[in-house]
Amino acid sequence: MTREKYDYLKITDLKDMLNKTREIYANKPAYKIRIKEGKYKIITHDKVRDMINNLGTALISMGLKGKRIAIIGPNRYEWEIAYLAVVCGTGTVVPLDKSLPDNELESLIQRSEVEAIFYTSKYEEILKKIRYNPKNKLQHLISMDITEHAEGIYSQAELIEKGEKLIKLGSREFIDAKINSEEMSIMLFTSGTTSQSKVVALSHKNICSNLMDLGSILDVNSNDVFLSVLPVHHVFECTVGFLFALYKGAQTVFCDGIRHIVENLSEYNVSIMACVPSVYERIFMMIRKKLEKEGKLSKILEDKQTYKDATMEMKKEIFKDIHDMLGGKIKLFISGAAALDSKIEGRYRDLGLNIVQGYGLTETSPVVGIGTNEYYKIGSIGKAVPSVEAKVVNKNSEGIGELIVKGPSVMLGYYNDKFATKKSIQDGWFYTGDLARIDDEGYIFICGRKKSVIVLKNGKNIFPEEMENLVNKIEGVKESFIFGRKKSEEKDDIKINVKITYDRQRMKEVYKVKTDEEIYKVLSDKIKEINKTMPQYKAIRGLIITEKDLIKTTTNKIKRQANLDEIEKSNN
Repeated sequence: MTREKYDYLKITDLKDMLNKTREIYANKPAYKIRIKEGKYKIITHDKVRDMINNLGTALISMGLKGKRIAIIGPNRYEWEIAYLAVVCGTGTVVPLDKSLPDNELESLIQRSEVEAIFYTSKYEEILKKIRYNPKNKLQHLISMDITEHAEGIYSQAELIEKGEKLIKLGSREFIDAKINSEEMSIMLFTSGTTSQSKVVALSHKNICSNLMDLGSILDVNSNDVFLSVLPVHHVFECTVGFLFALYKGAQTVFCDGIRHIVENLSEYNVSIMACVPSVYERIFMMIRKKLEKEGKLSKILEDKQTYKDATMEMKKEIFKDIHDMLGGKIKLFISGAAALDSKIEGRYRDLGLNIVQGYGLTETSPVVGIGTNEYYKIGSIGKAVPSVEAKVVNKNSEGIGELIVKGPSVMLGYYNDKFATKKSIQDGWFYTGDLARIDDEGYIFICGRKKSVIVLKNGKNIFPEEMENLVNKIEGVKESFIFGRKKSEEKDDIKINVKITYDRQRMKEVYKVKTDEEIYKVLSDKIKEINKTMPQYKAIRGLIITEKDLIKTTTNKIKRQANLDEIEKSNN
């Protein structure tokens, strides 16, 4: 368990958080929005809280008190205002994945029994159709884009104006609303097919305990600038990005897309970012290519070895060119949602860039453990945050077992699914389904998903994620997927296979190969080299190559069953 290092604001619920932080950070910028090249709109923390109160008041006037209200769309401040206007006195918020296909969107609206939805113009056509389906309760469509009500569709901007007028006339139902911090206020769908996805029920207490934990161990303050990259409907971005920034009185800016991430870091002088490993790998490659182009790479590599034992502050000066590429203000990169390659993590630190790994789940609001500037180990997700207990059960001979956790951030349960809740939460402990080991100092190392483990005939366990990290280090490999396949119908023994997504341009640059056959030969030889470094039973015996990306969730986690199904389908 990580010790508290910084003073933090104690809060009981998100409404309490907004009220207390308003007094402290009123005139500080909460959002910086680019209007056009070189022109920006600044929204203060005071203004944000006014908009939340106004919008919440208007929602209650529409008869939505105690109702379920969904939000769908890309990351933008209107999304975040809507979330807090719902959850801080109106009803229950249901954030939806912006990449949902139409049929799944309709199904989730039906399952969650939402009566109103905030959305952007992209979803207008399908939502109009869904509203007229008698199988769901959807009545109110609220657009983040239009400025005036039109054709039965509400304008979020106009509702904010309406709420302001109602408050001036004396309406205080939203402002004075009492929050029950222990009841379900947030409904989140886990990734998976519509029929299989579970609904995680979270409370204000769950989220706020996580905010206080983060505030007590991370060096973040109101002068920091957060870059919002990951989909905000996902609890990692929602808690660690959006809500944590408001809690600390920091400023949020929005990414223009992965291709623009380096220029956005520089444009906005970003100091904090929470993102997924693939983004950090991409940033590193962009830095490398720029240095190669400028002829500075060899000098940087020489300096890296010379100054490997220097402090992080000294490295910032030594590698000033690299820091300046990223805006010169980076204080902390947080990597989560999947395992970060230790090699990449080490490279960032070699260059004086603080990068730490965090780990969590939707069911834990989300952060269970996170590295800090003071407490970190390469390859570890740090220690458990202050209010969370973590331990490993059913260990094997290597000390690896299932990670279970207990604390105030653990969900209320799976909505309308007592069986799944009982299976996951036993005696107050949440069984994560992840395999891990914890060292003598309390650092947690995630080894893979329990259900992903490949069990061989001899009883040996193969952890796919561990082997994928090895394969992903091959130059030219974008990503990989390790899976087991029976050698034949007659034999029970399993052969380890890998599917590799490669970068054709990189393969050409590094290995001077062009055709699929040449690329296959190079990658096959590289796999043979990896096989020599591991026990015989772990050796990779089958190889599939493709330029097509693996099937993943919106936070870049590999969907194992979906990828297996695709492989089997292509073989039939």
